[in-house]
Amino acid sequence: MTRPAVAFVALLSLALVGCASAPNAKKDPRDPIEGFNRASYKFNDALDRALLKPAAKGYKAVTPDFVESGVTNFFSNLTQPTVIINDLLQGKFKASLNDTGRFLVNTTVGIGGLFDPASAAGLDRNDEDFGQTLGKWGVPSGAYLMVPFFGPSTVRDSLGSGVDVFTNPVRYVDDTGVRYGLAGLDLIDSRARRLPLEDTLNQAFDKYTFIKNAYLQQREYAVTDGNVPSPKFDDEPLEDPDPDADKK
Repeated sequence: MTRPAVAFVALLSLALVGCASAPNAKKDPRDPIEGFNRASYKFNDALDRALLKPAAKGYKAVTPDFVESGVTNFFSNLTQPTVIINDLLQGKFKASLNDTGRFLVNTTVGIGGLFDPASAAGLDRNDEDFGQTLGKWGVPSGAYLMVPFFGPSTVRDSLGSGVDVFTNPVRYVDDTGVRYGLAGLDLIDSRARRLPLEDTLNQAFDKYTFIKNAYLQQREYAVTDGNVPSPKFDDEPLEDPDPDADKK
């Protein structure tokens, strides 16, 4: 399954399962297809335990730290064209200059992105994607989705991912074996970087809900650039249960 299929799976999921939700649970308005999402989470978790997590542990065990760091830097650098394009689409022209400079420095001086001299030069990494751009343009996130094979998302972010794939240089590698090899290495490296989070996740009472809330909060923070609206409270004063109590 390719990344452009994320949007198709997301919309098909909505059509197939409608408003199914987990039984005997208070419905989360952000998660109208919770029944499907929980089933998808169980599938993804089983796949992770059987294949991806062991591969990530093996990768981390045999890979020297400096090599692992170089792999992470390399794939991070490949996301810079996506970041730059979405900087421009959001009107963040100063950030686009920063990210363009970062990409050029790391690609040349950093030997194809294996090293990160740009950060040392003060060109910090920004994180933008088309899902965030749609959010900036006022497109609502839509329903929460746990997409098979890909994990947590929303309708908006799934559509955004389908666009972002066209700005990833790996897509344009002619050799199919190299292209899929790079995609696989990126996936394993990303999973290896999440291994330290296992203890925190295992402490959660409901892992599905924990992941959902963490994802949605992180995406809201990203779309608003950290300017998350404060919770709204009822301005009406609380009713005194015994208004004559003070007179006694």
